[in-house]
Amino acid sequence: MASFRDDTPPREFTSAPTLEEIEQIAAEALASIPPEFRRHTGNVRIHIEEFPTEEIEKAMELESPFDLLGLYQGVSMAEKSTAHVANDIDRVFLYRRPILDYWIESGEDLAHLVRHVLIHEIGHHFGLSDEDMEAIEAQAEARAAQG
Repeated sequence: MASFRDDTPPREFTSAPTLEEIEQIAAEALASIPPEFRRHTGNVRIHIEEFPTEEIEKAMELESPFDLLGLYQGVSMAEKSTAHVANDIDRVFLYRRPILDYWIESGEDLAHLVRHVLIHEIGHHFGLSDEDMEAIEAQAEARAAQG
């Protein structure tokens, strides 16, 4: 099975990263996806937002907008057929403020955290289960540790 890697050295931030900086980290994470997966992500748009919308909060019955780090919206590849007509593009949302709160609380490397959330949401695009995504991420971490 292909693995995701992150060869990027940890970044140091003296202040909270901006939407643009999170977007750059996400772009680097997306570039680390193996080509056999990346070629199927061309129609997926990555959006960085401060928080989920109120509609998403209500639909997902969130207690707080900080409860959601990312979201995939679209029809997974597992559910699409050759006759499928897309009504909208597939999207992955990464929510800056909840990610930053989690980053501060956990002490994790921010690039690692953004990569984790992005890979998880892209996994939904492929129709992968949470178990599949955990295995892929474990492989990515092992590969990154081998450096």
